Amino acid sequence: MELFTHIPEQLDEVRERVAAAAKKCGRDPESVKLIAVSKTFPGEAVETAYGAEQRLFGENKVQELELKHESLPDDIEWHLIGHLQSNKVVKAVAYADYIHAVDSEKLVKRIDRLAGEAGTKPRVLIEVNVSGEESKFGLSGGEETIAVAEAAAQCENVEFVGLMTMAPYGASVEELKSVFSGLRALRDRIQEKLKIELPELSMGMSSDFEIAVEEGATFVRVGTAIFGKRDYSK
Repeated sequence: MELFTHIPEQLDEVRERVAAAAKKCGRDPESVKLIAVSKTFPGEAVETAYGAEQRLFGENKVQELELKHESLPDDIEWHLIGHLQSNKVVKAVAYADYIHAVDSEKLVKRIDRLAGEAGTKPRVLIEVNVSGEESKFGLSGGEETIAVAEAAAQCENVEFVGLMTMAPYGASVEELKSVFSGLRALRDRIQEKLKIELPELSMGMSSDFEIAVEEGATFVRVGTAIFGKRDYSK
């Protein structure tokens, strides 16, 4: 556990930064929920953050989520934030409370069907590639996203709650604001068109979460600033 003694202090620092960013733009800090992205880190790191009163954790891969879900406290709220392959949906609906990266009508309908069979009701967000980067997953925005949103809104076994995006690495402040405000505007457009409430905007990571909060993020996905640098060689 000594390897992870830095986590509580860094977690508190991130919480303070989130709260300050919210207050700066006149928002209630409680309106922003912090997801501690624990991907690649062992269960002991999650336990340390859990001991510091963190309850929302994010994983990229279903298989890693499954292992941690089965060995860690039951009151953890698990967010699957990585790209979801159709052959992993069975386990995703079993272990994820939230699925952030829904990027097709086919995928949301599969989640809906398999969640119904499993007796679960995950909350889902549609991933939008606002910046248009070819290396990123997600819908291109506009009509394509609206079509998937219409399908998601009609599902019986999922709760469609909002949109998610990733900003380009190394983007300028102006570019970040454009991406994050663009997602918010698209969310507002979908709400108006479909006459539904979409309370969640999942945007912002370790390098840009404060700007995301200022532009309306309700979920920020922070890993490195809490847990430290990842070793992807393991």
